[in-house]
Amino acid sequence: MIKADVLVTYKTWKKYISKPNIHLKNKLKKVEKKINIFKKNKFNFTLLLSGNSEVKKLNKKFRKKNRTTDVLSFPCHEKKILHKLLKKKDSIYLGDIIINLNKIIKESRKQDFLIVFDKIWIHGLSHLLGYRHKSNKDFSIMNKLESKIFKSIQ
Repeated sequence: MIKADVLVTYKTWKKYISKPNIHLKNKLKKVEKKINIFKKNKFNFTLLLSGNSEVKKLNKKFRKKNRTTDVLSFPCHEKKILHKLLKKKDSIYLGDIIINLNKIIKESRKQDFLIVFDKIWIHGLSHLLGYRHKSNKDFSIMNKLESKIFKSIQ
């Protein structure tokens, strides 16, 4: 099972997704049914829906990068530790994902807004699960997981 607490700090989000918590809840139900790791374990994470200025502040504070970005992920556990916890605990808090509406609006000029939104939170979730994209090999592995999750919500 996987659940998310959705917080909206940038009111403009409501113009694009009137009930983001319901949208995400419905998508996560589909993920639970098709992705094995979510069938066996209970996961929780927080999704913060924000805008440029807050994302830029967080990026500067925690990543030392003075610029905005589309998504920030703050995992609670490294991949190896997460796998050990899966054997011991019933429920695991994965961490936090922050998504920048302004970046999604720009990216959604070529695709549907909700498709871009779904791809972004899935990317953030992949980071919470311990995946990285520093090398081509890591990128390929992470991309396969993201594609699998994305296909499960269609």
